[in-house]
Amino acid sequence: LHQEVKIFRALILGELERGQSQFQALCFVTRLHRNEIIPSESMAKLRQKNPRTVRQAEEVRGWEHLSMDVAVNFSKGAQLSSHIHNVCAEAKEAIYTREEDVKFWLEKGVDGSMFEVLPQGSDVPELQRCRLCPDRWKPCICSYSLSIEWYPCMLKYCRSRDAGGKVSSYKCGIRSCQKGYTFDYYVPQKQLCLWDEET
Repeated sequence: LHQEVKIFRALILGELERGQSQFQALCFVTRLHRNEIIPSESMAKLRQKNPRTVRQAEEVRGWEHLSMDVAVNFSKGAQLSSHIHNVCAEAKEAIYTREEDVKFWLEKGVDGSMFEVLPQGSDVPELQRCRLCPDRWKPCICSYSLSIEWYPCMLKYCRSRDAGGKVSSYKCGIRSCQKGYTFDYYVPQKQLCLWDEET
């Protein structure tokens, strides 16, 4: 939370008949806005009743489409967030972020040498989306979608009246949300993005 960093990790099981290894790991690092999740102090006080219950989100926040146009150097990533070392260990060569988030972190004093701008369709006209690319060994723009089905997004406030009739509000619970993300990012060969041709 100190650097306002949000990390998504995806582990994609490989398909052996297509020549893929056991799994492929991806990490997407974006700016965490202060209103996206409840404060960490409140999170620490959470006590979950019935932990085995399958939760349903109270609010569906829809899908967000993000163009991940910058690669993050794994060995230098700890300067951005100490969690990158643990969360993205399997995705050392596949950690992505956005140029607009990089600008925000640079203003906060983060070392810019950990970032490398990736080729974009506007720079390389022949670069196409992986689902449209016929050659498995050509570079292309991959797309990966994930949905967070339940997370604590807001505090709930209730109202009470005292004996004098004065109304006051107090924290009385957690509101849960669901949100989906689609990430577009450069891959040096379509072989690293074979799921995209199935969507």
